[in-house]
Amino acid sequence: MTGCQGELVNEEFYIYIEDEEGNVVLDDVVTSHANGFIDLWLPRDRKYNVMITHEDKVVESQLSTFEGDNTCITTMQFL
Repeated sequence: MTGCQGELVNEEFYIYIEDEEGNVVLDDVVTSHANGFIDLWLPRDRKYNVMITHEDKVVESQLSTFEGDNTCITTMQFL
């Protein structure tokens, strides 16, 4: 069995997510798991604007939850 390992293990992230209509879906601090990843469960068939902040770094992206969309997103990297 294989798996992925992220670099930021048990770290706190501020996550802000809103849908296309501007409704806030998540506005909270979340701690990454032992594998360095964060699990987010979002309602289906919608588009979202996502902002994740860690220390002095910020990453922003759009995600969607339509059939056929990726369920594991690893492209939002802090550079």
